[in-house]
Amino acid sequence: MAAGDRKYFSKQLVALLVGATLSSYFGSAAVSYGQASAPDQTIGKNIPEGAKLLLSANELVYNRDADLVSAVGGVQINYGGYKMVAQKVEYNQKTGRMMALGNVELVSPDGNRIYADNLDVTDNFADGFLNSLRIETADNTRIVAESGERIGGTKMILNKGVYTACLPCAEDPKRAPFWQVKAKRVIQNGVTHTIRLESARFELLGYPIAFLPFIEVPDNTVKRKSGFLFPTMSLSQNLGFGLSIPYYYVISPSMDATVTTTGYTAQGFLVEGEFRQRFENGTHILRVAGIDQAKPGNFSSGTSDAEASQRGMVTSKAEFRINPRWTFGWDVMMQSDNNFSKTYKLKDLSGTDRTNQIYLTGLGKRNYFDMRAFYFDVQDADRTNTAEKQQAIVYPSLDYHYVAPQPLAGGELSADVNLTNISRTHDDFYTVDGFDRFRGLKGQTSRLTAELQWKRTYVTPTGLVITPLLAARGDAFALNMDDPTGYNGNYLDDNSATRSMFTAGLEVRYPILMTTENSTHILEPIAQIYARPDEQLAGRLPNEDAQSFVFDATSLFDRDKFSGYDRVEGGTRANLGVQYTGTFDSGYKLHGIFGQSYQIAGQNSFATDDLVNVGADSGLETDRSDYVGLGGVETPYGVSVAASYRLDEKDFEFRRGDLTTAYQNDTFQTQVTYTHLSAQPAYGFAEDNDEIQTNSRIKFKDYWSIFGGIAWDLNNDVLSRRTLGLTYEDECTIFTIAYTDTRDSDDESASDWTIGARLTFRTLGDIKIGTDTLQ
Repeated sequence: MAAGDRKYFSKQLVALLVGATLSSYFGSAAVSYGQASAPDQTIGKNIPEGAKLLLSANELVYNRDADLVSAVGGVQINYGGYKMVAQKVEYNQKTGRMMALGNVELVSPDGNRIYADNLDVTDNFADGFLNSLRIETADNTRIVAESGERIGGTKMILNKGVYTACLPCAEDPKRAPFWQVKAKRVIQNGVTHTIRLESARFELLGYPIAFLPFIEVPDNTVKRKSGFLFPTMSLSQNLGFGLSIPYYYVISPSMDATVTTTGYTAQGFLVEGEFRQRFENGTHILRVAGIDQAKPGNFSSGTSDAEASQRGMVTSKAEFRINPRWTFGWDVMMQSDNNFSKTYKLKDLSGTDRTNQIYLTGLGKRNYFDMRAFYFDVQDADRTNTAEKQQAIVYPSLDYHYVAPQPLAGGELSADVNLTNISRTHDDFYTVDGFDRFRGLKGQTSRLTAELQWKRTYVTPTGLVITPLLAARGDAFALNMDDPTGYNGNYLDDNSATRSMFTAGLEVRYPILMTTENSTHILEPIAQIYARPDEQLAGRLPNEDAQSFVFDATSLFDRDKFSGYDRVEGGTRANLGVQYTGTFDSGYKLHGIFGQSYQIAGQNSFATDDLVNVGADSGLETDRSDYVGLGGVETPYGVSVAASYRLDEKDFEFRRGDLTTAYQNDTFQTQVTYTHLSAQPAYGFAEDNDEIQTNSRIKFKDYWSIFGGIAWDLNNDVLSRRTLGLTYEDECTIFTIAYTDTRDSDDESASDWTIGARLTFRTLGDIKIGTDTLQ
């Protein structure tokens, strides 16, 4: 063959590859329309500049009389990442058509594969035919057709197409996949960038279950396209059956919206709208929802659900990055009553407690800044909205942390600053077993706290780890709150106050490493002592952020065991304990912590009453604290046990803790947790609280599983939660149906049962009924 002929033939082979690539591209688009957009697949963008075309064949023939160029026998072509094999490749210069014959296979750089008996395409790629077509994409989706035709360079038509995202059965590849979609014609329009499936039939396990005259979806060159989304369904006791139909609308490249209409058999039509806008430096999401309830009487009488007719809400959520270190944003919600979003289970808005906030944050290499304002929504059925009115309004709360870049006297110097300003319109007061608790006072209070800390770690030649510590803290208060009526303590009746705390501490650890032929053990005794003056104004100031106090093994070695700034630990205290870790070659692992805390001198802050009795029955109110510990064991057989406990310092009575046992293998997994909380009347818990929670899942018959769980309130002998469900999951399909029954013994209006289901077809979408998650 002449050199010029080879050059001309190479160009035609390139054209052939481009035509086949376009066909492969259509196959990818048809089965991946629900996924992220792929790059525009054109020869200019996909073939690297200067790429070499490699051709291998048993014979290369040029027929000058017929103007036919042929590569015959074991043809292999590699060009710019595209690979094709065929038994024969021909180019007819007279007709301008190219043809690949016999077991044609083309692999594109993205992993998509196209198989055909033969491929016939014009040299301008506008028109062509494919016979016995099969396409496999990189994400394991498949389409098969009897024939394919490309028309005018803008349309691709497949005849008698079958699409599925399921893998073929390994034992019987000819058996129908779990699901597939058959269509008489599949049309891809390159102008409108849509894929139309005409006379579509959806089959499940080889049986047709749905017929549609046509389905039209965007191809994978379209990132977003307006249209209806998959409907969802729900079923609940108070709302009845609900059918939600969402419509997605593209407004501009940076804006879109989703409008959803839900019809409830018991309550009428709920309309939801979500508007999303993206800016160069952030995003904003606006949501609205509303309903005119048809049957408010379905709800328990005397509740906000029963008394409200026209209900609605609006939320706004945004985040903007000012620069690489600073971020500003907000997340706020307003609703017509205090239980609307929870009752109608609006996505991400149905929690009992919801935090509305606006914030500014900054993060540096050795410091951070965080300022936030809060308003707390409490969603319950109380028509007087008492719980929410008792919540504090925070405006603002500021935290700043700084670590000096250079060591000071060989140690690390750090600083913390906190500013909190809150107000409340109602007293948050209640009585339990004759003990008054003032969780919040009507009025306004502000507190500014600043603390400096220095610490350095020494390691002796014998392995002893010594860490000295020095800290200084100061607090300033502005008080404009009502006095607590009936408070037995000496509450500070003043408009302002200051206090300080100085700490000198020392921690000593001695890790001991022990090894045997088949195990490694680390035993580490730990001793701490903190010398401090007594807490100033103990129990005489409001306590807003140090109410949630739990003493256990995780807080044993904390310098200040209070959970917030409003209380500060005083007096001289020592913490003693030991922690252990063991690993065995057989696969067993052990870990544990055990210890006790001692008030050596000065006033015990945890024995000092305050407005919420935060230290009462905490295990730290005596000079010798309760014993605390945790431990666990993991086995190579899937069994694990973990426990946390607090034992009375006199008689070792079990005061608080939990025990969790779990087992897991390929077909069965389960977890059982027992939790015990002894009564703390002065702290607001009049009775013991014992509960057992369990969740289990059993896998049977290939992809099928059954799951369930309960929460059993042992003290009231009530099953507070029951869940039972069935699920099927393989590589292309997920089906789950679950029943959940929740019961609140303190508030029966909060009890409800729901049925949830989800059917997911990979690459097509979800069909949902309520929620199918195991809670």
